[in-house]
Amino acid sequence: MRLCKLRALAALVAFALLASGWARAQPAPDPGAPAPAAAAPATADTAEYRLAPGDLIRITVYQSPDLTLETRVDETGSVSYPLIGAVTLGGLSVAAAEETVARKLRDGGFMVAPHVTIAVLQVRGSQVTVLGQVARPGKFPLDSTDSRLTDLIALAGGVTPAGSDIVVLTGTRDGKPVRREIDLQGLAAQGDPAGNIRLQAGDMLYVDRAPIFYIYGEIQKPGSYRLERGMTVMQAVATGGGLTPKGTQRGLTIHRRGADGAVQVVEPHLDDPIRPDDVVTIRESLF
Repeated sequence: MRLCKLRALAALVAFALLASGWARAQPAPDPGAPAPAAAAPATADTAEYRLAPGDLIRITVYQSPDLTLETRVDETGSVSYPLIGAVTLGGLSVAAAEETVARKLRDGGFMVAPHVTIAVLQVRGSQVTVLGQVARPGKFPLDSTDSRLTDLIALAGGVTPAGSDIVVLTGTRDGKPVRREIDLQGLAAQGDPAGNIRLQAGDMLYVDRAPIFYIYGEIQKPGSYRLERGMTVMQAVATGGGLTPKGTQRGLTIHRRGADGAVQVVEPHLDDPIRPDDVVTIRESLF
């Protein structure tokens, strides 16, 4: 009888120790059991991102809600985490940061097989530079690991009326410099999400001036104009307000710079395309 009481007392003591969190070693998670919502695994896009100072992250450990922590990566790239103290995560991919925290929990004897998940809530340590013909050029933070080219153009206030439809992206991918030209007009028309490039820290976007042409002579509104895509000679004349009463379409000429830099004088048809920097001259009628 006395032996039964001692066994019951020992079982109560062991239960109390486990409930109070004194037991340091924990069993490996059951792979068949569903993980809690707070510890949802990072997306593939997030897993490719490297943590940087200022990023807001959530660290969760499966079946250990007391170890859930939302914190910012400090200026040294570190975070302070329960049980293990300061741990450097800056510069690591999300997957590598998860393994770092798990290893420290395991090596410290706090858990046997911890399953650590890190979710990036806000990206503040990474910036993209937007320059050229935008309303507000400058540096902008990547607030998401899935920030796209159009997101940053919108943050910069959009392209100005004098801006080109082409955005030039320069940056680094896989340790190699890259340069790409993205057609915003084509992107909007086609609705192709693959063309809306995902941006990374250090990328630069540049919007050049839109190409222009010049028209002079017997035209109502001589001057320089934006060259619209596919514009013809007839449309260029219409853009300039049409001919004056003295003007004539006969003998219309274009001064055009060739690939070698030399200026050529051509006599185009009205349905011929206008090229960037063309100088269209409308002559006076002799009759």
